[in-house]
Parts: sequence; structure tokens; C-alpha cells
Amino acid sequence: MRRAALVFFVVFALLFIAPPLGAGEIRLDGEFIQGGLVRGTAPPGTKITLDGRTLRLSAKGHFAFGFGRDAAGKAELVLIPPGDEPEARTLTIAARKYNIQRIEGLPQNMVTPPPETLARIRAEGARVRAARAFDTAEVHFTAIFVWPAQGRISGVYGSQRILNGAPRQPHYGVDIAAPTGTTVRAPAGGEIRLAEADLYYSGGTIILDHGHGLSSSFLHMSRVDVIVGQHVAQGEVLGAIGATGRVTGAHLDWRMNWFDQRLDPELLVPPLVPPQVPTPKPKPEF
Repeated sequence: MRRAALVFFVVFALLFIAPPLGAGEIRLDGEFIQGGLVRGTAPPGTKITLDGRTLRLSAKGHFAFGFGRDAAGKAELVLIPPGDEPEARTLTIAARKYNIQRIEGLPQNMVTPPPETLARIRAEGARVRAARAFDTAEVHFTAIFVWPAQGRISGVYGSQRILNGAPRQPHYGVDIAAPTGTTVRAPAGGEIRLAEADLYYSGGTIILDHGHGLSSSFLHMSRVDVIVGQHVAQGEVLGAIGATGRVTGAHLDWRMNWFDQRLDPELLVPPLVPPQVPTPKPKPEF
């Protein structure tokens, strides 16, 4: 039901919210919805801003931007093609409803970290933010994304978790539950910006830069097979699913960011079909 409702909102956005394309020269394709990614094309040399923020335009005219979990209902996109007048477009962003998840009985040090770990947590958070801040000219974001792993979806984007009765930050990724050791692959190409075996919250963590500020993060991995600076192609092995960091079971937490804006990875891929478990054949009776 969740997926069907989400598809409805996305189709609604594309049909009724997306702005006109403007003589075929400027295109906007994507999800005009909280958590959505929009990819566009414009004549090379066009100057583009979103709510006053300058966007990178590739040599062939590709650009991208995204909307966070709690994005406001409107955004202002301004495009100035070479030798032409500025064109302003008001983008309408559809709101979403999010699930509430309650988890009780967790050890207290998983809910509230001990004081002696705070310096470590702050330092690791700064490194993660720096890894997501790159604005490179690569255009791997134009690819059709694929799922990084196979399994059962056990957590969804935007859900609010209440741990031992205390509200926490919303969940910003999609969780794929699978046994430890399940292969994790790159959903699109890019450059590795972070590759750590043991961060306090996220355990084995990889951040993959797809270009223009769009990145994927992979959390709780049991094995990290890449290094910082390495370029990977779509489908290349990054490591394996695990239960590292602060988790209650083996899974991959796949997150996506456009700089500091948290996006919903599920909007970029088709529905995930869990692996089929063969039904055992009945034994003959004698």
C-alpha cells in the first residue's frame, strides 16, 4: 500500500506539478515531492539557481537538485540561458505522511551514548558531512539507479523512531534486511569519499559520490571492500551487509543526499522483489 500511494503522488507530481519544459530546451524530470530527486537538462552555459543557491551545470547541460524530508511546499528555480532572458519557475513540492516506529527494550547505551563517546561522535559526524559536501563535475547521477542489495525492506525513509519511549531523529534511508555477508553493490557509478570499518552509530560505512552533490551512503556493513578515492562502476562490489554500529539486526541502511538534503532512495529504483526461497519438496511416504 505504501508503495502504491507513493507512486500515485509521484505520478501526480509529474503530471500536474512539474513545470512546462520551455520549447524543448530545458527539461526537468523527477519527483516533485519531499525526498525527491530532480534531474534536468539545459543549454550549456545556462546559469541556474534554486532558492538562490547556484547549481552546477555539466558541459553537456546536465544538473540535479533534491528536496529534503520536510521541504516546504514551494521552491523557486531561476534559469538564465546564454544570451536569453531569465526564466523563473515556481516548483510545487508534494507533502508526504511518514510512519512512526516504536522500539522498546534497547540497551540504554544504544539510545543515549555515554559521555566519553561524544567527542568521537562529533568527529565522525564532521567527516560524514565533509564527504557529502563534494560538488564534482561527474554526472553518474544521470544513470538509472539499481538496488545495492537484495533482501526484505525492514525500514523506510522518513519514519520517526521512538526508542525506549524517547522520540529520535527520523530515519533517512531505506533498510534492506539480509544475512550478514550479503553482497552490496554500487547503485550507480562514482568516487568513494568515505570508507570506514567502525563508526560509532553506523559501523561499517561507505559514502559514494555520484557527482553534483548527489551521494549514496551505505551503513552497518560487515565488510568494506573499497578505499577513499577509488572510482567504481555501477554494479561493482562495495562490501557486504552486516550488523555493525548501533543496530538490532543485520541489514543495509542505504541513504542518499543532495548535499545536506536527505533524499529517498526508493524513489529512484523499481519496487524491490525479495529473493524467493525455494519451497522444499515433500518427502515420499512409504
